[in-house]
Amino acid sequence: MTLSRLNDTLPSMTTRKKPYHHGDLRQTLLNAAVELISSGGVENLSIRKLADQVGVSRTAPYHHFQDKNELLCAIAEQGFARQDQIMTDAKRYATGDNLAEIFETYVLNYLRFADQNRETYDLMYGREIWRAGKPTESLQAVSRHSFRIWRQWIETLFEQGMFDRNESPRRIAQAHWASLHGLCRLFNDGVYINHEERDDIARTMLRAMLRAGG
Repeated sequence: MTLSRLNDTLPSMTTRKKPYHHGDLRQTLLNAAVELISSGGVENLSIRKLADQVGVSRTAPYHHFQDKNELLCAIAEQGFARQDQIMTDAKRYATGDNLAEIFETYVLNYLRFADQNRETYDLMYGREIWRAGKPTESLQAVSRHSFRIWRQWIETLFEQGMFDRNESPRRIAQAHWASLHGLCRLFNDGVYINHEERDDIARTMLRAMLRAGG
């Protein structure tokens, strides 16, 4: 399995603007909402502006989203689903001989996803929903499921002797997820601005992650 083939499967929140057709209004609204947030931040999004953007009545979005908070949660859910697909694609090609390589590919694609979908990533992990807003039950379930997928991947690597046996897989999953998420935040928030260094930093982080097990 080559890195390029897995990279070709990287999902993106970027969508072409398509005319609305009856029956797909919910997804059309989500796509338009992502565009509005991308162009002007969360404050640029309102149900009224969204309806105008799509070309439907200003009451139509309320058939799918109770309010702006629920709309933002739905965008975050969609982000988690696409992020999870990166993991699913990576694990599909994993064998006992290439686990380290596939794990590296997954991490690099995770970083690319966060970089290419910054506003969505902010909603998935930021205070706009989790502190200032109110995460819906479905979003909470999706986020927990996402971490379970990550933990299962770490457990697979743990069983192959790639991590310190003195630590629990759960703690390893928590600590390394925090490291990965922290790196995403440093670049997305502009603390690190040289994106040419991103992958090299990630590879150094990976070597540190796996060294104890090696």
